[in-house]
Amino acid sequence: MSADIVRFMDEHKITMATIGGHGFGAKVATATAINNHNRFTGVICLEGGPIDHTYYEAYQELASYVEAARNLKIENLNAPEALKKVSERICHPKWRQIFLQNILTEKGTLQWQCNLEGLYKNMRKNLSEVAYWSPSYGLWGG
Repeated sequence: MSADIVRFMDEHKITMATIGGHGFGAKVATATAINNHNRFTGVICLEGGPIDHTYYEAYQELASYVEAARNLKIENLNAPEALKKVSERICHPKWRQIFLQNILTEKGTLQWQCNLEGLYKNMRKNLSEVAYWSPSYGLWGG
């Protein structure tokens, strides 16, 4: 279905679009945008149902970056070393920028401005709250 959407866009010379859907269509819209992120400016999803993002390449990429950053132990590094090591381990420029902006260098010992250890532990859980929207929350992601 995602290929059909992209094929339709190509046939009608639509280079970029915002995509949306309802129910199963929301899942198709999300998958299409994730797999063709250079073609979509946004995604609008209504009642897309419980979503588990752990299967998406983008989530797996982020999880690998969180693990790489967590394993750096930046408190044992000076600022130039930390910035260099983060840059070496996180190849995607936008994600690298986000991680670099979250290094607090003002208090002497380097530290993360976010709870990186908590994020790492949560992302390793079977049904991570970061990646999985449970129907028990009462609302469906969308």
